[in-house]
Amino acid sequence: MKRSLLLSLAALLLSTSVYAADFAVDDIRIEGLQQVEPGIVFRNFPILRGDQVDDRRLNEATKDLFDSGYFDDVELLRDGDVLVVRVKERPSIALIRLEGNDLIKEEQLRAALKRSGLDEGSIFKRSALDQIRLELLKVYNEAGRYTAQVNSEIEELSTNRVALNISIKEGKSAVIEKVSIIGNKQFSDEELLPLFDLSVTNAFSWWTDNDKYAREKLSADIERLRSFYLDRGYMQFEVTSTDVSISPDQKQVYLTINVSEGAQFYLKSVEITGNLAVPKEQLEQHLQVAAGELFNRKMIVESNDLIQRELGNSGYLAARSNAIPEVDGKDSVKLKFYVEPGKLTSIRRIEIRGNSMTADEVIRRELPQMEGAIASADLIEKSKSRLNRTGFFSKVNVVSKPVPGSDDQVDLEFTVEEQQLGQIAAGIGYSSADGILFDLSLQQDNFLGSGKQFGFAFSNSQVLTEYSFNFNDPYYTLDGVGRGYKAYYRQRDFAASDVSNYNTNEVGGSINFGYPLDEYQRITLGVGIDNTQLNINFKDADNDGVNDINIPSTITTFVSGLSDNYLTYNLTARWKDNHLNNGFFPTDGYLNEINADVAVPGGDLSYFKTSLLARYYKPLDRDHTWVLGLKTRNGYADSLDGSPYPFYQNFFAGGLRTVRGYANNSLGPRDPSTQDTIGGNILVSGSAELIFPAPFIDNESIRGIAFMDAGNVYATNCGGLDNCSSNINLDDLRLSAGVAISWITAIGPLSISFGQALNAQTGDTTESVQFALGQTF
Repeated sequence: MKRSLLLSLAALLLSTSVYAADFAVDDIRIEGLQQVEPGIVFRNFPILRGDQVDDRRLNEATKDLFDSGYFDDVELLRDGDVLVVRVKERPSIALIRLEGNDLIKEEQLRAALKRSGLDEGSIFKRSALDQIRLELLKVYNEAGRYTAQVNSEIEELSTNRVALNISIKEGKSAVIEKVSIIGNKQFSDEELLPLFDLSVTNAFSWWTDNDKYAREKLSADIERLRSFYLDRGYMQFEVTSTDVSISPDQKQVYLTINVSEGAQFYLKSVEITGNLAVPKEQLEQHLQVAAGELFNRKMIVESNDLIQRELGNSGYLAARSNAIPEVDGKDSVKLKFYVEPGKLTSIRRIEIRGNSMTADEVIRRELPQMEGAIASADLIEKSKSRLNRTGFFSKVNVVSKPVPGSDDQVDLEFTVEEQQLGQIAAGIGYSSADGILFDLSLQQDNFLGSGKQFGFAFSNSQVLTEYSFNFNDPYYTLDGVGRGYKAYYRQRDFAASDVSNYNTNEVGGSINFGYPLDEYQRITLGVGIDNTQLNINFKDADNDGVNDINIPSTITTFVSGLSDNYLTYNLTARWKDNHLNNGFFPTDGYLNEINADVAVPGGDLSYFKTSLLARYYKPLDRDHTWVLGLKTRNGYADSLDGSPYPFYQNFFAGGLRTVRGYANNSLGPRDPSTQDTIGGNILVSGSAELIFPAPFIDNESIRGIAFMDAGNVYATNCGGLDNCSSNINLDDLRLSAGVAISWITAIGPLSISFGQALNAQTGDTTESVQFALGQTF
């Protein structure tokens, strides 16, 4: 019995383990594979057929296979001269479930899991799961979420698969209890702490979250502190340490920033040296610092940039300027700008890529940088900017490529991504002033790739129905003079817009010529013809030949002296200067626009109508989320030949576009008998706005507005009208204030105003809530 047991044990050892005795591997057999490909095993297994192996090599091979991460167990066996590799695969990941992650978006979290080797379909590695847990906790700690918890659960499925359930409890951000600056002698805490975004809890913390600690916020605050000192002469300033202390319950944070201010330095001398390549005076005019002034890093960096740009504009595209301060004494420094211009560079060739529809000529005519000319950084940047402003392209990139065999030539390559060439748009909306709005348009801004514009539009509301056609060639001449045509038909119902009981039918057309004065300004001149038919609403229920509807005397007087059909010949002029950074939601820049329309003698009417629109936006913070906005819309019109000015061309005020809080077109002169709004030939209006991010909503397409509006309509000749001021009387301005919301929705812009009239007079019609879908303020 004992002998039989020994023989069985020997046989088992011969078939399941590898011996100290060397042997030559005749073949390799793999057992236990289910999902892993055999090729993966062989790529990670260092033994080949024919190799002579011993225990050392076999142990190393076992370790290599195990280290590959695909297997939970690896066993090497010998079956004669056949090496048997028996493995137990790690399970594959069939499903990853995530829950509780609001701070880190799911797509970001899944990308991080994938980078760590955890992805649906991949082999499950517990070490990677443990690592990602630690990484996630680190991310949350850096965001001030010290109480965050990350838990994972492995759910076993059939066929050696698992599901990973990752549950996250993000916890609450630790609140900043105190911020201390240690070592500041020249500036008090009251001067330095306002530089920080992070602060102790204040009245606005519920909105700004400035009392919630985050590592990246602290880093940005420290950099602002450093800039503050470096811009005031303290060139040796440094933050020696930053301590973040956490309360035992991990709910409060104490920040301590230790600083060394150093001495305040003045500039003893400022010099530009090196191989200047251009006259020294040409570069010195860009210096923003001078001897005797305090050391100022911001101005030094700006000087560096301006010097490099000046050299780039002179053809030295690879120019470099480095500012080197040399301490000279206790409180003075010599500043030298070392200039290395590189080679004078010319443009050998300009290549255009990506324009499958737009003709090369259309692109090249926008490029002030020419082939064969000396390169100019300014002209290259203007070329890119002008291509972007055409509206033909969604993206424009430009790169300079060295020419092989030449160190003074480059090729410019402009790569464009074309926009959709044809646009068919339809929209529907509602305005408390105009009722239901419907728009349909066909617009080709790059007709057949020629750069010409062609369009047709139809719009309809209870106030206005309009059909229009336009065509414009922005390069009618080679020097950039544009020519355009326009034809239109309009029906206006002034009764529906709360004005009076009449309507007009207008048909006309025009031709205009436009010329760009510079990158931002454009002037347009045009001539046109217009025929307006005036229809007074008439109702005679008792058949006595008398209109039962009261018509304002202003209208009846105008019509009695003239016909009800008016042909005019018009000259138009428009100047526009647009520096806004965004068409829908500007946060910086300004826009000025002046329009003049003159009905010249020779037609049935002779008059002029002018208007001024100005908008200004100033960001109040670095992120452009708080913005000051100022707007004004003014107009003046009058007759040219002493005849009555056409009342249907009057200005009107009240409503979303002028003075919110008052009903649309409700301000200004009224007929004494009907109390209908007549309008006036003088318009004065303006607004001051504080634009801010919508509270509790992290969405850039929504913004809040606190506003104050002022405006009214005046007449040069009141002629017995009620509520009328002859010429401009600022005491009669109507004022309003309130809040509003603007939202770019999927179906168009939505504007809602909650306004309060501040000095409404007898006869004024007020509206607290006004809104429009399809329009912005």
